[in-house]
Amino acid sequence: MADLTTRYLGFALTSPLVVAASGLTATVDGVKKAAAAGAGAIVLKSLFEEQLVAELAAVEASLEGGQHPEAEDFFRKAGMEEGAREYLKLVSGSRDAGVPVIASVNCVGATRWAEFAKRIEGAGASALELNMAVMPESASERGAAVEARLFETVAAVRTVTKLPLAVKIGSGYASIPSVVAELSRSGAQALVLFNRFYRFDVDLQNLALKAGNARSAGDEYHESLRWISLLSGKVPCDLAASTGVHDAETVIKLVSVGASVVELCSVIYRRGFGVIGEMNRALNDWLDAKGLGSLKAIQGRLSQANSANPAAHARLQYIQALTGIS
Repeated sequence: MADLTTRYLGFALTSPLVVAASGLTATVDGVKKAAAAGAGAIVLKSLFEEQLVAELAAVEASLEGGQHPEAEDFFRKAGMEEGAREYLKLVSGSRDAGVPVIASVNCVGATRWAEFAKRIEGAGASALELNMAVMPESASERGAAVEARLFETVAAVRTVTKLPLAVKIGSGYASIPSVVAELSRSGAQALVLFNRFYRFDVDLQNLALKAGNARSAGDEYHESLRWISLLSGKVPCDLAASTGVHDAETVIKLVSVGASVVELCSVIYRRGFGVIGEMNRALNDWLDAKGLGSLKAIQGRLSQANSANPAAHARLQYIQALTGIS
């Protein structure tokens, strides 16, 4: 049997397959099923910043003007606690799953929720993943300002918790290497590439907005593949791949360019938790067939940093595809 062990966020995982934050991991039962199926780690369903903000807004609206500032502060904190109480129960109930359990917060800025990271730590989470959805708010907001909000949020969380910290981002930045390097300096120990943001569509029958397809397809891993191959060995943090991972072959590709782990979601919705064990067995079979004793034997082998032909990871590949020039 090949050794599928990998390291992520300081933990030795028995498999590179990590269950992503989703409804699959919204209950203790779901977490335990994922662990029993062979997941190396589990990311809990995200706590949305808006949940906390809504609770705080309700509390603040009920406060009468002129109250003592200390009393107002007490009630605001009580509102935050109420808004996330169930989430803390999920964290504490999942900590004996047998694998690292990573709490997740879906956030848009460095708001007061950052102090809640300390409570997540106290509830027993192994690590914390920030699912970042920082978007430009107006045409006057420049890219650097958007990125600054991202960095400020990570730095704010880093100051209030000692938990290993992963940051999940989208691909819409002018310079992903620069953003990743700055996130690492701000305190991130891992980057998850890439976030699959909410997609919306149009209902033509009712001429109204509706939700688009929330689940990925098996050909959506290429953007993660490219950027992990370019970043591996060049940034001081772990790299995790997300979106479009539907089979063991894709896992092997992503690990070979430098991913420490991959996050699974849509494939589990389609095929059930049993697919985790199937993919682990397929990984083992492939490594055995190649005469390789461990996953580490291929990790990063095809990254740009280890390539004899670095240009093949960038423009040369594009030119060859279109013109045949080698």
